[in-house]
Parts: sequence; C-alpha cells; structure tokens
Amino acid sequence: MPEMRFVITWPDGQEETCYSPSLIIREFFTEGESYSVADFIDRSRRALTIASDRVEAKFGFACSSANDQLARIESVAVVFLQDADARVHCKTFIL
Repeated sequence: MPEMRFVITWPDGQEETCYSPSLIIREFFTEGESYSVADFIDRSRRALTIASDRVEAKFGFACSSANDQLARIESVAVVFLQDADARVHCKTFIL
C-alpha cells in the first residue's frame, strides 16, 4: 500500500507535513488549493478514515498513524475555526 505525505500551510502561515498510508488523499485535496478550516477537517476526516480502513482490510488492524494524523489536524484546526475567512492551503504531495 503506497503511503504519501501532503504539505499544508495553516492559516497562521505555519507549514506542516502530514501523513497518509494511502494515496486517497489525492481524491480529497488538490495541490495549490485552499480550503476553509471546517472543510479541511471534514475532508481530512473522510480521507484518513478511508486510508485507515484500507490498512485494516489489508493487514487486519487500523492504521494508528492515520488516526494520529487526524487527531493532530483536529487539534491544530480548532484554533482557527472561529475565523470564517481562515483557510488551509494544500501546498504539495510527496510520494
């Protein structure tokens, strides 16, 4: 199962490299696009859940790294949810 990383920029300008155990991320995000914080959380939740489910289907256990990444995204994003104009930028994918 090919894993990948995706680089994002938070609304405060901080760049972060995120992990996915599956290429499914590319079906939810587009390089160079920005997403409202709420939309970014929702897309991340759906994509990383699918990715973890794929790992479970193949290996018999969920992907703790995908779950950890989702928890990280949710914990950082909560700070920006108050600002309706805040956007998360999907900078690039790393295979």
